[in-house]
Amino acid sequence: MATRGSGRPNGTLPQTKICQFKLVLLGDMAVGKSSLVLRFVKGQFDEFQETTIGAAFLAQSVCLDDTTVKFEIWDTAGQERYHSLAPMYYRGAQAAIVVFDITKPETFERAKAWVKELQRQASPNIVIALAGNKADLAEKRLVEYEEAQTYSEDTGLLFMETSAKTAMNVNELFLAIAKKMPKTDTQNPTHAARHRGVNLQDPEAHNTRSCCGGGGI
Repeated sequence: MATRGSGRPNGTLPQTKICQFKLVLLGDMAVGKSSLVLRFVKGQFDEFQETTIGAAFLAQSVCLDDTTVKFEIWDTAGQERYHSLAPMYYRGAQAAIVVFDITKPETFERAKAWVKELQRQASPNIVIALAGNKADLAEKRLVEYEEAQTYSEDTGLLFMETSAKTAMNVNELFLAIAKKMPKTDTQNPTHAARHRGVNLQDPEAHNTRSCCGGGGI
């Protein structure tokens, strides 16, 4: 089913407003940032996902009533040597997903550091979501849900536990972010097509996964 906020009658094609936002993913290496993006954009999961070098770009849309929200997604590398490059990617971002691995407490602490950095240096109105990834490994959990939930409430973050492997809460996370974004600025719909990644103007690029259509994510 396509990622959407509400359904529409078959055959009804009202004019939709297109809003485009830059979203960045941050977090320690091997927490599953790239896997979350791959699951959201392509509906796929690769057990042996290659390590991101620098950053990777992809794009995808979600539909909310009469608004199509297009995300330009920057998936940043988690290795410490790339930390100095991060501001280049989160500068000007309207949203961020900070990811940690629920089986590795040190990645939760690193996520807190990323949140502090974003709140200090990123755009003042940036929407920040915290994703406790690898929820499919709940039997190996070392970060309790309640701990992360309390932290998120105290710092004003969206929070969900996710699993890129099983797709748990992946689309829901991006949809929740989309609902938080301002819908007043209609962006150029061809802008994302100039970047490497999914061509949102080409229906063949995401076939049955097209926003507001049949079939999909």
